[in-house]
Amino acid sequence: MKLINQHTKKIMEGCKERALDAGLSFDRESLEYVVTNTDLIELQPKVMIPTMYDFWVNDIQVIQGKEKYKVYPHNPYETVINSRPAISFYNDNNPDWLNVMIFYHVLAHIDFFQNNQLFSNTWNEDFVGKALADKRQISSLRNRHGRWVDYIIEFSRSIDNLIGFFPNLQESITPTVGNDMASYYFNIFCQKNLKLNEHFVFNQIERYNSLINKNPQVGEVLFFNEIIKKHPEFEIEFQKHLTSSNTVKKDVIEFIRDHSPFLNKEENKWMKTVINIIRDASLYFSPQMRTKIINEGWASFWHDRLFRSDDRINGNEIQYAKINAAVTSISRVGLNPYAIGLRLIQEVEELGNRGMLSHEFDKLKNIEQRERFNTNTNKGLDAIFHLRKNYSDFTLINAFVNQDFVTKHQLMVIGKRINEDRNTTEYYVKSKKASDYKKMLLDSLYHPPSIKIDEVKTNDKCLYLIHEFEGKQLLKSHIKSTMMGIAFLWGGHVELITNEIRQNKSDGTSWHKKIIYSYKKGTLSKEEL
Repeated sequence: MKLINQHTKKIMEGCKERALDAGLSFDRESLEYVVTNTDLIELQPKVMIPTMYDFWVNDIQVIQGKEKYKVYPHNPYETVINSRPAISFYNDNNPDWLNVMIFYHVLAHIDFFQNNQLFSNTWNEDFVGKALADKRQISSLRNRHGRWVDYIIEFSRSIDNLIGFFPNLQESITPTVGNDMASYYFNIFCQKNLKLNEHFVFNQIERYNSLINKNPQVGEVLFFNEIIKKHPEFEIEFQKHLTSSNTVKKDVIEFIRDHSPFLNKEENKWMKTVINIIRDASLYFSPQMRTKIINEGWASFWHDRLFRSDDRINGNEIQYAKINAAVTSISRVGLNPYAIGLRLIQEVEELGNRGMLSHEFDKLKNIEQRERFNTNTNKGLDAIFHLRKNYSDFTLINAFVNQDFVTKHQLMVIGKRINEDRNTTEYYVKSKKASDYKKMLLDSLYHPPSIKIDEVKTNDKCLYLIHEFEGKQLLKSHIKSTMMGIAFLWGGHVELITNEIRQNKSDGTSWHKKIIYSYKKGTLSKEEL
Protein backbone atom coordinates (compact mmCIF):
# COMPACT_ATOMS: atom_id res chain seq x y z
CA MET A 1 0.00 0.00 0.00
CA LYS A 2 1.45 3.35 -1.06
CA LEU A 3 0.31 6.88 -1.84
CA ILE A 4 -0.70 7.61 -5.43
CA ASN A 5 1.97 9.24 -7.58
CA GLN A 6 2.06 12.94 -8.39
CA HIS A 7 0.56 12.44 -11.85
CA THR A 8 -2.53 10.72 -10.41
CA LYS A 9 -2.71 13.21 -7.51
CA LYS A 10 -2.89 16.02 -10.08
CA ILE A 11 -5.91 14.29 -11.65
CA MET A 12 -7.58 14.11 -8.23
CA GLU A 13 -6.93 17.80 -7.53
CA GLY A 14 -8.50 18.67 -10.89
CA CYS A 15 -11.56 16.62 -9.95
CA LYS A 16 -11.79 18.45 -6.63
CA GLU A 17 -11.88 21.84 -8.39
CA ARG A 18 -14.69 20.75 -10.70
CA ALA A 19 -16.65 19.10 -7.89
CA LEU A 20 -16.44 22.19 -5.68
CA ASP A 21 -17.52 24.40 -8.59
CA ALA A 22 -20.56 22.13 -9.05
CA GLY A 23 -21.65 22.74 -5.45
CA LEU A 24 -20.17 19.85 -3.49
CA SER A 25 -18.57 20.72 -0.16
CA PHE A 26 -15.69 18.85 1.48
CA ASP A 27 -12.31 19.34 3.14
CA ARG A 28 -9.59 19.96 0.58
CA GLU A 29 -7.08 17.70 2.31
CA SER A 30 -7.31 14.00 1.46
CA LEU A 31 -5.11 10.91 1.20
CA GLU A 32 -5.26 8.45 -1.69
CA TYR A 33 -3.56 5.05 -1.62
CA VAL A 34 -2.85 2.48 -4.32
CA VAL A 35 -3.59 -1.05 -3.09
CA THR A 36 -3.59 -4.56 -4.44
CA ASN A 37 -6.56 -6.90 -4.22
CA THR A 38 -4.72 -8.75 -1.44
CA ASP A 39 -4.46 -5.48 0.50
CA LEU A 40 -8.20 -4.94 0.15
CA ILE A 41 -8.99 -8.46 1.34
CA GLU A 42 -6.88 -7.89 4.45
CA LEU A 43 -8.41 -4.46 5.14
CA GLN A 44 -12.08 -5.43 4.71
CA PRO A 45 -12.44 -7.24 8.09
CA LYS A 46 -11.24 -4.01 9.74
CA VAL A 47 -13.84 -1.96 7.84
CA MET A 48 -10.96 -0.53 5.76
CA ILE A 49 -9.46 1.17 8.84
CA PRO A 50 -5.78 0.09 8.79
CA THR A 51 -5.28 1.01 12.45
CA MET A 52 -8.20 -1.00 13.90
CA TYR A 53 -7.44 -3.40 16.73
CA ASP A 54 -6.59 -7.04 15.94
CA PHE A 55 -9.15 -9.74 16.64
CA TRP A 56 -9.15 -13.46 15.84
CA VAL A 57 -12.31 -13.23 13.70
CA ASN A 58 -10.45 -10.93 11.31
CA ASP A 59 -7.94 -13.67 10.50
CA ILE A 60 -10.75 -16.07 9.59
CA GLN A 61 -12.39 -13.44 7.37
CA VAL A 62 -9.09 -12.80 5.59
CA ILE A 63 -8.69 -16.53 4.88
CA GLN A 64 -12.28 -16.71 3.60
CA GLY A 65 -11.71 -13.65 1.41
CA LYS A 66 -8.58 -15.12 -0.16
CA GLU A 67 -10.31 -18.43 -0.88
CA LYS A 68 -13.28 -16.63 -2.47
CA TYR A 69 -10.90 -14.57 -4.57
CA LYS A 70 -9.35 -17.76 -5.98
CA VAL A 71 -12.76 -18.88 -7.20
CA TYR A 72 -14.07 -15.44 -8.18
CA PRO A 73 -11.25 -12.97 -8.85
CA HIS A 74 -12.49 -9.38 -9.00
CA ASN A 75 -11.14 -5.84 -9.00
CA PRO A 76 -13.04 -3.39 -6.79
CA TYR A 77 -12.62 0.13 -8.15
CA GLU A 78 -12.39 2.07 -4.89
CA THR A 79 -13.08 2.23 -1.19
CA VAL A 80 -13.32 5.41 0.86
CA ILE A 81 -13.51 5.80 4.62
CA ASN A 82 -15.02 8.60 6.67
CA SER A 83 -11.90 9.93 8.36
CA ARG A 84 -10.06 13.24 8.86
CA PRO A 85 -8.46 13.65 6.42
CA ALA A 86 -10.58 11.47 4.14
CA ILE A 87 -8.72 8.33 3.05
CA SER A 88 -9.48 6.38 -0.12
CA PHE A 89 -8.01 3.24 -1.68
CA TYR A 90 -7.71 2.48 -5.40
CA ASN A 91 -6.86 -0.59 -7.41
CA ASP A 92 -3.31 -0.53 -8.75
CA ASN A 93 -4.33 -1.13 -12.40
CA ASN A 94 -6.80 1.71 -13.06
CA PRO A 95 -6.15 3.81 -16.21
CA ASP A 96 -6.29 7.63 -15.94
CA TRP A 97 -9.73 8.02 -17.53
CA LEU A 98 -11.21 5.49 -15.09
CA ASN A 99 -9.58 7.29 -12.17
CA VAL A 100 -11.41 10.47 -13.22
CA MET A 101 -14.74 8.67 -12.87
CA ILE A 102 -13.72 7.00 -9.61
CA PHE A 103 -12.37 10.21 -8.08
CA TYR A 104 -15.69 11.98 -8.71
CA HIS A 105 -17.51 9.04 -7.10
CA VAL A 106 -15.22 9.17 -4.06
CA LEU A 107 -15.48 12.96 -3.70
CA ALA A 108 -19.27 12.69 -3.66
CA HIS A 109 -19.00 10.09 -0.89
CA ILE A 110 -16.74 12.42 1.09
CA ASP A 111 -19.20 15.28 0.52
CA PHE A 112 -21.99 13.05 1.87
CA PHE A 113 -19.97 11.99 4.93
CA GLN A 114 -19.11 15.58 5.79
CA ASN A 115 -22.58 17.08 5.31
CA ASN A 116 -25.25 14.50 6.14
CA GLN A 117 -26.65 15.05 9.63
CA LEU A 118 -26.46 11.37 10.57
CA PHE A 119 -22.66 11.70 10.44
CA SER A 120 -22.56 14.80 12.63
CA ASN A 121 -20.95 12.90 15.52
CA THR A 122 -18.01 12.07 13.24
CA TRP A 123 -17.33 15.49 11.73
CA ASN A 124 -14.71 16.57 14.25
CA GLU A 125 -13.15 13.21 15.00
CA ASP A 126 -10.02 11.57 13.59
CA PHE A 127 -11.23 8.00 13.86
CA VAL A 128 -8.10 6.53 12.25
CA GLY A 129 -5.98 8.15 14.97
CA LYS A 130 -8.46 7.10 17.67
CA ALA A 131 -8.44 3.53 16.33
CA LEU A 132 -4.65 3.46 16.59
CA ALA A 133 -4.79 4.62 20.22
CA ASP A 134 -7.48 1.99 20.93
CA LYS A 135 -5.37 -0.70 19.28
CA ARG A 136 -2.44 0.16 21.52
CA GLN A 137 -4.72 0.18 24.56
CA ILE A 138 -6.05 -3.30 23.76
CA SER A 139 -2.53 -4.57 23.11
CA SER A 140 -1.48 -3.27 26.53
CA LEU A 141 -4.49 -4.92 28.20
CA ARG A 142 -3.70 -8.22 26.47
CA ASN A 143 -0.21 -8.14 27.98
CA ARG A 144 -1.77 -7.86 31.45
CA HIS A 145 -4.97 -9.90 31.17
CA GLY A 146 -4.32 -12.31 28.29
CA ARG A 147 -7.24 -14.09 26.61
CA TRP A 148 -9.84 -12.41 28.86
CA VAL A 149 -9.50 -9.29 26.69
CA ASP A 150 -10.72 -11.27 23.67
CA TYR A 151 -13.64 -12.65 25.67
CA ILE A 152 -14.74 -9.10 26.48
CA ILE A 153 -14.34 -8.07 22.83
CA GLU A 154 -16.38 -11.10 21.75
CA PHE A 155 -19.21 -10.48 24.23
CA SER A 156 -19.27 -6.73 23.55
CA ARG A 157 -19.37 -7.21 19.80
CA SER A 158 -22.32 -9.59 20.17
CA ILE A 159 -24.45 -6.67 21.42
CA ASP A 160 -22.82 -3.71 19.68
CA ASN A 161 -25.88 -3.37 17.42
CA LEU A 162 -27.92 -2.44 20.52
CA ILE A 163 -26.32 0.97 20.95
CA GLY A 164 -28.56 4.04 21.09
CA PHE A 165 -27.37 5.64 17.86
CA PHE A 166 -30.12 8.24 17.41
CA PRO A 167 -30.11 9.50 21.02
CA ASN A 168 -26.36 10.01 20.64
CA LEU A 169 -26.62 12.26 17.59
CA GLN A 170 -25.37 15.76 18.33
CA GLU A 171 -27.89 17.27 15.97
CA SER A 172 -31.33 16.16 14.88
CA ILE A 173 -31.73 14.91 11.32
CA THR A 174 -34.79 17.13 11.06
CA PRO A 175 -34.70 20.93 11.17
CA THR A 176 -34.47 22.51 14.61
CA VAL A 177 -36.95 25.34 15.00
CA GLY A 178 -38.23 27.51 17.81
CA ASN A 179 -38.62 26.41 21.42
CA ASP A 180 -39.30 22.97 22.93
CA MET A 181 -42.96 22.97 21.90
CA ALA A 182 -42.14 23.87 18.29
CA SER A 183 -39.35 21.30 18.09
CA TYR A 184 -41.66 18.61 19.48
CA TYR A 185 -44.45 19.54 17.06
CA PHE A 186 -42.34 19.52 13.89
CA ASN A 187 -39.83 16.81 14.71
CA ILE A 188 -42.06 14.30 16.52
CA PHE A 189 -45.81 15.04 16.56
CA CYS A 190 -46.12 15.79 12.81
CA GLN A 191 -44.23 12.68 11.80
CA LYS A 192 -45.12 10.05 14.41
CA ASN A 193 -48.66 11.09 15.39
CA LEU A 194 -49.97 12.77 12.25
CA LYS A 195 -47.69 10.84 9.85
CA LEU A 196 -47.30 13.87 7.57
CA ASN A 197 -44.73 13.65 4.79
CA GLU A 198 -41.70 15.93 4.64
CA HIS A 199 -43.29 18.42 2.23
CA PHE A 200 -46.21 19.23 4.51
CA VAL A 201 -43.90 19.53 7.51
CA PHE A 202 -41.62 22.01 5.79
CA ASN A 203 -44.58 24.04 4.51
CA GLN A 204 -45.79 24.38 8.11
CA ILE A 205 -42.29 25.35 9.24
CA GLU A 206 -42.32 28.16 6.69
CA ARG A 207 -45.69 29.37 7.98
CA TYR A 208 -44.48 29.17 11.59
CA ASN A 209 -41.36 31.19 10.74
CA SER A 210 -43.35 33.86 8.89
CA LEU A 211 -45.65 34.35 11.91
CA ILE A 212 -42.68 34.52 14.29
CA ASN A 213 -40.89 37.06 12.10
CA LYS A 214 -43.91 39.37 12.19
CA ASN A 215 -44.41 39.17 15.95
CA PRO A 216 -42.55 36.49 17.97
CA GLN A 217 -44.91 36.31 20.96
CA VAL A 218 -48.22 36.70 19.13
CA GLY A 219 -47.12 34.50 16.22
CA GLU A 220 -46.26 31.59 18.53
CA VAL A 221 -49.67 31.79 20.24
CA LEU A 222 -51.61 32.07 16.97
CA PHE A 223 -49.83 29.11 15.42
CA PHE A 224 -50.32 26.72 18.32
CA ASN A 225 -53.90 27.84 19.00
CA GLU A 226 -54.74 26.60 15.50
CA ILE A 227 -52.85 23.35 16.09
CA ILE A 228 -54.68 22.67 19.37
CA LYS A 229 -58.06 23.35 17.70
CA LYS A 230 -57.29 20.78 14.99
CA HIS A 231 -55.53 18.32 17.29
CA PRO A 232 -56.78 18.61 20.90
CA GLU A 233 -54.51 15.73 21.95
CA PHE A 234 -51.38 17.80 21.15
CA GLU A 235 -51.14 19.42 24.62
CA ILE A 236 -51.36 16.09 26.46
CA GLU A 237 -48.83 14.44 24.14
CA PHE A 238 -46.43 17.35 24.59
CA GLN A 239 -46.63 17.10 28.39
CA LYS A 240 -45.95 13.35 28.16
CA HIS A 241 -42.94 14.10 25.98
CA LEU A 242 -41.56 16.60 28.50
CA THR A 243 -41.93 14.07 31.30
CA SER A 244 -40.28 11.22 29.39
CA SER A 245 -37.45 13.37 28.00
CA ASN A 246 -36.36 14.28 31.51
CA THR A 247 -35.55 10.60 32.12
CA VAL A 248 -32.34 9.67 30.32
CA LYS A 249 -32.61 6.17 28.85
CA LYS A 250 -29.38 4.23 28.30
CA ASP A 251 -28.85 1.63 25.60
CA VAL A 252 -28.11 -1.98 26.60
CA ILE A 253 -24.34 -1.90 26.25
CA GLU A 254 -24.13 1.49 28.02
CA PHE A 255 -26.38 0.30 30.86
CA ILE A 256 -24.30 -2.83 31.39
CA ARG A 257 -21.09 -0.80 31.37
CA ASP A 258 -22.36 1.60 34.02
CA HIS A 259 -24.46 -0.68 36.26
CA SER A 260 -23.03 -4.19 36.05
CA PRO A 261 -22.08 -5.45 39.56
CA PHE A 262 -19.41 -7.60 37.89
CA LEU A 263 -17.81 -4.77 35.89
CA ASN A 264 -17.89 -2.42 38.88
CA LYS A 265 -15.65 -4.68 40.92
CA GLU A 266 -12.24 -3.06 41.23
CA GLU A 267 -10.42 -5.97 39.58
CA ASN A 268 -12.77 -5.89 36.55
CA LYS A 269 -13.01 -2.16 35.81
CA TRP A 270 -10.42 -2.50 33.03
CA MET A 271 -13.10 -4.34 31.03
CA LYS A 272 -15.03 -1.08 30.67
CA THR A 273 -12.19 0.29 28.54
CA VAL A 274 -12.69 -2.53 26.03
CA ILE A 275 -16.47 -2.10 26.07
CA ASN A 276 -16.09 1.63 25.37
CA ILE A 277 -13.83 0.90 22.39
CA ILE A 278 -16.39 -1.51 20.89
CA ARG A 279 -19.29 0.86 21.56
CA ASP A 280 -17.52 3.92 20.12
CA ALA A 281 -16.64 2.02 16.93
CA SER A 282 -20.24 0.87 16.53
CA LEU A 283 -21.52 4.43 16.98
CA TYR A 284 -19.03 5.64 14.39
CA PHE A 285 -20.08 3.15 11.71
CA SER A 286 -23.83 3.24 12.42
CA PRO A 287 -24.65 6.09 10.02
CA GLN A 288 -22.97 4.26 7.12
CA MET A 289 -25.24 1.25 7.64
CA ARG A 290 -28.29 3.54 7.55
CA THR A 291 -27.31 5.43 4.38
CA LYS A 292 -26.05 2.77 1.96
CA ILE A 293 -28.65 3.46 -0.76
CA ILE A 294 -28.71 7.26 -0.59
CA ASN A 295 -24.91 7.48 -0.23
CA GLU A 296 -24.21 5.25 -3.25
CA GLY A 297 -26.96 7.00 -5.20
CA TRP A 298 -25.45 10.40 -4.39
CA ALA A 299 -21.97 9.26 -5.48
CA SER A 300 -23.31 7.67 -8.69
CA PHE A 301 -25.32 10.79 -9.53
CA TRP A 302 -22.30 13.08 -9.26
CA HIS A 303 -19.73 10.81 -10.91
CA ASP A 304 -22.02 10.59 -13.93
CA ARG A 305 -22.78 14.31 -14.10
CA LEU A 306 -19.20 15.49 -13.56
CA PHE A 307 -17.48 12.77 -15.61
CA ARG A 308 -19.53 13.38 -18.77
CA SER A 309 -18.69 17.09 -18.69
CA ASP A 310 -14.94 16.50 -18.11
CA ASP A 311 -12.81 17.05 -21.22
CA ARG A 312 -10.12 14.73 -19.86
CA ILE A 313 -12.16 11.66 -20.77
CA ASN A 314 -12.48 12.36 -24.51
CA GLY A 315 -12.22 9.12 -26.47
CA ASN A 316 -13.22 6.91 -23.53
CA GLU A 317 -16.96 7.49 -23.56
CA ILE A 318 -17.84 3.96 -24.69
CA GLN A 319 -15.71 2.29 -22.03
CA TYR A 320 -17.27 4.60 -19.42
CA ALA A 321 -20.79 3.79 -20.62
CA LYS A 322 -20.15 0.06 -20.20
CA ILE A 323 -18.76 0.42 -16.67
CA ASN A 324 -21.41 2.90 -15.59
CA ALA A 325 -24.19 0.65 -16.91
CA ALA A 326 -22.76 -2.31 -15.00
CA VAL A 327 -22.61 -0.27 -11.79
CA THR A 328 -25.98 1.49 -11.97
CA SER A 329 -28.28 -0.92 -13.86
CA ILE A 330 -31.44 -2.02 -12.07
CA SER A 331 -31.38 -5.62 -10.86
CA ARG A 332 -34.60 -7.48 -11.60
CA VAL A 333 -33.71 -10.01 -8.92
CA GLY A 334 -32.18 -8.60 -5.76
CA LEU A 335 -31.34 -4.99 -4.95
CA ASN A 336 -28.63 -2.77 -6.44
CA PRO A 337 -28.25 0.20 -4.04
CA TYR A 338 -26.35 2.19 -6.68
CA ALA A 339 -29.23 1.87 -9.15
CA ILE A 340 -32.11 2.61 -6.78
CA GLY A 341 -30.25 5.41 -5.00
CA LEU A 342 -29.25 7.07 -8.29
CA ARG A 343 -32.78 7.01 -9.67
CA LEU A 344 -34.26 8.37 -6.47
CA ILE A 345 -31.79 11.28 -6.51
CA GLN A 346 -32.63 11.92 -10.19
CA GLU A 347 -36.34 11.69 -9.40
CA VAL A 348 -36.12 14.29 -6.63
CA GLU A 349 -34.11 16.62 -8.87
CA GLU A 350 -36.79 16.37 -11.57
CA LEU A 351 -39.59 16.88 -9.04
CA GLY A 352 -37.82 19.97 -7.72
CA ASN A 353 -37.26 21.41 -11.21
CA ARG A 354 -40.91 20.90 -12.14
CA GLY A 355 -42.34 22.23 -8.88
CA MET A 356 -43.77 18.84 -7.96
CA LEU A 357 -42.56 18.95 -4.35
CA SER A 358 -45.65 20.90 -3.42
CA HIS A 359 -49.09 20.44 -1.89
CA GLU A 360 -50.60 21.55 -5.22
CA PHE A 361 -49.08 18.55 -7.00
CA ASP A 362 -49.85 16.11 -4.18
CA LYS A 363 -53.57 16.93 -4.48
CA LEU A 364 -53.68 15.80 -8.13
CA LYS A 365 -55.13 12.33 -8.69
CA ASN A 366 -55.46 12.33 -12.48
CA ILE A 367 -52.53 10.50 -14.10
CA GLU A 368 -52.39 12.75 -17.16
CA GLN A 369 -52.44 15.91 -15.04
CA ARG A 370 -49.62 14.57 -12.90
CA GLU A 371 -47.54 13.74 -15.98
CA ARG A 372 -48.05 17.23 -17.51
CA PHE A 373 -47.52 19.20 -14.30
CA ASN A 374 -44.60 21.63 -14.61
CA THR A 375 -44.18 25.05 -13.00
CA ASN A 376 -40.50 25.34 -14.03
CA THR A 377 -39.30 26.27 -10.55
CA ASN A 378 -35.80 24.85 -11.29
CA LYS A 379 -35.26 23.99 -7.64
CA GLY A 380 -33.89 20.51 -8.38
CA LEU A 381 -30.38 21.08 -7.05
CA ASP A 382 -31.74 22.68 -3.89
CA ALA A 383 -33.96 19.64 -3.40
CA ILE A 384 -31.20 17.05 -3.74
CA PHE A 385 -28.81 19.01 -1.51
CA HIS A 386 -31.60 19.02 1.06
CA LEU A 387 -31.72 15.21 0.70
CA ARG A 388 -27.96 14.98 1.18
CA LYS A 389 -28.17 16.93 4.41
CA ASN A 390 -31.24 15.48 6.09
CA TYR A 391 -32.19 12.06 4.71
CA SER A 392 -31.34 8.43 5.47
CA ASP A 393 -32.23 5.35 3.41
CA PHE A 394 -35.47 4.96 5.32
CA THR A 395 -36.68 8.55 4.93
CA LEU A 396 -35.65 8.65 1.24
CA ILE A 397 -37.52 5.45 0.38
CA ASN A 398 -40.51 6.28 2.55
CA ALA A 399 -40.94 9.75 1.01
CA PHE A 400 -40.28 9.14 -2.69
CA VAL A 401 -40.94 5.51 -3.62
CA ASN A 402 -44.50 5.86 -4.89
CA GLN A 403 -46.52 4.43 -7.78
CA ASP A 404 -45.27 7.12 -10.16
CA PHE A 405 -41.65 6.15 -9.43
CA VAL A 406 -42.27 2.39 -9.60
CA THR A 407 -44.19 2.63 -12.88
CA LYS A 408 -41.67 5.01 -14.48
CA HIS A 409 -38.74 2.64 -13.90
CA GLN A 410 -40.73 -0.57 -14.41
CA LEU A 411 -39.85 -1.78 -10.94
CA MET A 412 -41.34 -4.94 -9.54
CA VAL A 413 -41.16 -7.45 -6.72
CA ILE A 414 -39.83 -10.79 -7.96
CA GLY A 415 -40.98 -14.02 -6.35
CA LYS A 416 -39.29 -17.40 -6.37
CA ARG A 417 -40.87 -20.87 -6.46
CA ILE A 418 -39.88 -24.46 -7.11
CA ASN A 419 -41.16 -26.17 -10.27
CA GLU A 420 -41.35 -29.77 -9.09
CA ASP A 421 -42.14 -31.12 -12.56
CA ARG A 422 -38.96 -29.65 -14.06
CA ASN A 423 -36.97 -29.71 -10.79
CA THR A 424 -35.99 -26.06 -11.34
CA THR A 425 -36.34 -22.71 -9.58
CA GLU A 426 -38.64 -20.24 -11.31
CA TYR A 427 -38.70 -16.46 -10.89
CA TYR A 428 -41.95 -14.63 -11.49
CA VAL A 429 -43.40 -11.12 -11.20
CA LYS A 430 -45.02 -11.08 -7.79
CA SER A 431 -46.17 -7.46 -7.69
CA LYS A 432 -45.82 -4.12 -9.42
CA LYS A 433 -47.52 -2.17 -6.64
CA ALA A 434 -45.53 0.66 -5.07
CA SER A 435 -46.57 -0.44 -1.57
CA ASP A 436 -45.11 -3.91 -2.11
CA TYR A 437 -41.91 -2.61 -3.72
CA LYS A 438 -41.44 -0.06 -0.93
CA LYS A 439 -41.94 -2.81 1.67
CA MET A 440 -39.29 -4.93 -0.05
CA LEU A 441 -36.82 -2.03 0.05
CA LEU A 442 -37.58 -1.17 3.68
CA ASP A 443 -37.26 -4.82 4.73
CA SER A 444 -33.76 -4.88 3.23
CA LEU A 445 -32.53 -1.96 5.34
CA TYR A 446 -30.38 -2.27 8.45
CA HIS A 447 -32.74 -2.29 11.40
CA PRO A 448 -31.38 -3.77 14.64
CA PRO A 449 -33.85 -5.05 17.24
CA SER A 450 -35.10 -2.63 19.85
CA ILE A 451 -34.04 -4.06 23.22
CA LYS A 452 -34.86 -2.13 26.38
CA ILE A 453 -33.81 -2.59 29.99
CA ASP A 454 -36.56 -3.26 32.55
CA GLU A 455 -34.95 -1.07 35.21
CA VAL A 456 -37.73 -1.73 37.74
CA LYS A 457 -37.15 -5.50 37.85
CA THR A 458 -33.38 -5.52 37.20
CA ASN A 459 -31.20 -6.24 40.22
CA ASP A 460 -27.67 -7.42 41.00
CA LYS A 461 -28.63 -11.05 40.41
CA CYS A 462 -30.60 -10.71 37.15
CA LEU A 463 -30.76 -8.34 34.18
CA TYR A 464 -34.23 -8.13 32.63
CA LEU A 465 -34.50 -7.29 28.92
CA ILE A 466 -37.58 -6.49 26.83
CA HIS A 467 -37.63 -6.90 23.05
CA GLU A 468 -40.01 -4.34 21.53
CA PHE A 469 -41.52 -6.54 18.82
CA GLU A 470 -41.84 -4.85 15.41
CA GLY A 471 -43.02 -7.78 13.32
CA LYS A 472 -39.60 -9.43 13.09
CA GLN A 473 -38.56 -12.09 15.56
CA LEU A 474 -35.04 -12.43 16.91
CA LEU A 475 -32.68 -14.88 15.22
CA LYS A 476 -33.15 -17.96 17.40
CA SER A 477 -29.73 -19.44 16.65
CA HIS A 478 -28.05 -16.35 18.18
CA ILE A 479 -30.14 -15.99 21.34
CA LYS A 480 -28.20 -18.41 23.54
CA SER A 481 -24.70 -17.16 22.67
CA THR A 482 -25.73 -13.52 22.95
CA MET A 483 -27.40 -14.03 26.34
CA MET A 484 -24.34 -15.95 27.52
CA GLY A 485 -22.17 -12.91 26.73
CA ILE A 486 -24.61 -10.53 28.45
CA ALA A 487 -24.74 -12.81 31.51
CA PHE A 488 -20.94 -12.80 31.74
CA LEU A 489 -20.77 -9.00 31.52
CA TRP A 490 -23.57 -8.59 34.07
CA GLY A 491 -22.20 -11.22 36.39
CA GLY A 492 -25.58 -12.87 36.94
CA HIS A 493 -28.65 -14.25 35.20
CA VAL A 494 -30.40 -12.74 32.16
CA GLU A 495 -34.08 -12.84 31.25
CA LEU A 496 -35.46 -11.74 27.89
CA ILE A 497 -39.10 -11.21 26.93
CA THR A 498 -39.67 -11.43 23.17
CA ASN A 499 -42.16 -12.67 20.57
CA GLU A 500 -41.98 -15.55 18.15
CA ILE A 501 -44.05 -15.88 14.99
CA ARG A 502 -46.19 -19.00 14.71
CA GLN A 503 -47.79 -20.17 11.48
CA ASN A 504 -50.72 -22.47 10.79
CA LYS A 505 -49.56 -24.90 8.10
CA SER A 506 -53.10 -25.69 6.98
CA ASP A 507 -54.28 -22.19 6.05
CA GLY A 508 -51.06 -20.11 6.21
CA THR A 509 -52.33 -17.75 8.91
CA SER A 510 -49.77 -16.50 11.41
CA TRP A 511 -49.71 -14.95 14.87
CA HIS A 512 -47.06 -14.16 17.44
CA LYS A 513 -46.57 -15.66 20.86
CA LYS A 514 -44.88 -13.98 23.83
CA ILE A 515 -41.82 -15.92 25.00
CA ILE A 516 -39.51 -15.64 28.03
CA TYR A 517 -35.92 -16.77 27.60
CA SER A 518 -33.92 -17.25 30.80
CA TYR A 519 -30.16 -17.82 30.92
CA LYS A 520 -29.03 -19.21 34.29
CA LYS A 521 -25.80 -21.02 35.12
CA GLY A 522 -24.96 -21.78 31.51
CA THR A 523 -28.42 -23.11 30.62
CA LEU A 524 -31.02 -21.42 28.39
CA SER A 525 -34.65 -22.15 29.21
CA LYS A 526 -37.76 -21.09 27.31
CA GLU A 527 -41.28 -20.43 28.56
CA GLU A 528 -44.42 -19.41 26.68
CA LEU A 529 -46.79 -16.83 28.15
